[in-house]
Amino acid sequence: MLHLRLIVPADRTDEVVELIEHTVGTAHVAVLTGAARSPVGDVVLCDVAREAGDELIGALRKMGIDDSGSITVDNIDLTLSKRADEAERAAPGEGADAVLWEELSEVTHEESTFSATYVAFLALATMLAACGVMLDNAVLIVGAMAVGPEFGPLAGISTALVQRAPRLVGRSLWALIGGFVVAMALTAGFAWLMDVLGLFTEDMVRAERPNTGFIWHPDWMSFVVAVLAGIAGTLSLTSAKSGALIGVAISVTTVPAAANAAVAFSYQDLPQFWGSSGQLLANLGGIVLAGTLTLLIQRALWNMRRRTAPASRRLPTGSS
Repeated sequence: MLHLRLIVPADRTDEVVELIEHTVGTAHVAVLTGAARSPVGDVVLCDVAREAGDELIGALRKMGIDDSGSITVDNIDLTLSKRADEAERAAPGEGADAVLWEELSEVTHEESTFSATYVAFLALATMLAACGVMLDNAVLIVGAMAVGPEFGPLAGISTALVQRAPRLVGRSLWALIGGFVVAMALTAGFAWLMDVLGLFTEDMVRAERPNTGFIWHPDWMSFVVAVLAGIAGTLSLTSAKSGALIGVAISVTTVPAAANAAVAFSYQDLPQFWGSSGQLLANLGGIVLAGTLTLLIQRALWNMRRRTAPASRRLPTGSS
């Protein structure tokens, strides 16, 4: 379930409480009169089944509570309450299938920021992958995949396309493209330094590399894997099962492809550079395509479920 903490102007408290009480899937409603100081107002607390959360939050935003007060949402790990059990049974659908669009937008917005920390993680992941490529070490490649933060901007692009939010598309594209450009430039410089120190050599680039040679040989399987990973990653975000993202991260060769392209460019090995770049673009495109289609299907299925739910289970007219 979800826990909502609302700061509501005193003259609108009754209206908000009425909305909550008429929303199927809510429980544990409490009003703290005059408890809020900034902004001034009442504090309204309630729990709501995840599958009813998106509609309730949307209705509260339509009422302008986020402008005149505030809406804070927390996930509840454990609730021991008969009322909560009844609320979850009454709400249509399953909580694992519900998408909280406000939460998804917030998460992808945060993960799609071109920040020093984001660039640092991406650059370090690319350098780790460069070491894996040169040593033909699959363990280092997997480690670099897990460190890379690039799924955030990819999910941000998919979310923005579905919600028709051009500003988030631009922000995510800037984080994705700018991040990889900086990371690859730093990795090329890292490769040059390692060459000066005698730790990287041109022979290492041109070697057979049976464990990592696939990175610069893109094929249709690369695209298929990217599509499957994009679906899994999107489902993990929308269902709050973030642990699955680790599996997604180590299944797609975005960071290793960028690393191989950077190293190949530093040694002027153009076939490897173009092959790795093709692998990178195929993976990025496959993830965005799969993520966008997954969100569209989730939205369509959820809307269908809401339309076919009994009238007693829907929000009051004008609230959804």
